Amino acid sequence: MRGFGELEQAIMDTVWAAEAPVTVREVLDRLTVERQLAYNTVHTVTEVLHRKGWLSRAKDGRAYRYEATRSREEYAASLIDQVWASGADRTATLVRLFDELDESEVAELRAALAARAKEDRS
Repeated sequence: MRGFGELEQAIMDTVWAAEAPVTVREVLDRLTVERQLAYNTVHTVTEVLHRKGWLSRAKDGRAYRYEATRSREEYAASLIDQVWASGADRTATLVRLFDELDESEVAELRAALAARAKEDRS
């Protein structure tokens, strides 16, 4: 699996941020705050995401309501899995990721590593 294209990512971000399943019109309305898009373009890309299995849909009157089938975290994990499978230098990759963390995230990571080390000793 490769990462999402720019519009796919924007649509998925919109769906993930929604509190309930959304129509293409609702996605379009949220996206056009940042840029002009045609309804047909958003509809087509939403249908592509549905066919790829990232979105499920349910009929609501004449429209469909879409929701994500996987979380943003599952998507991120799948991208990381791809990096690991690529044979890239894992240490260099981790260092690059760590450089992006803020102080609270570093603290969470340290706690997770300490818990993992404790489990390994048990």
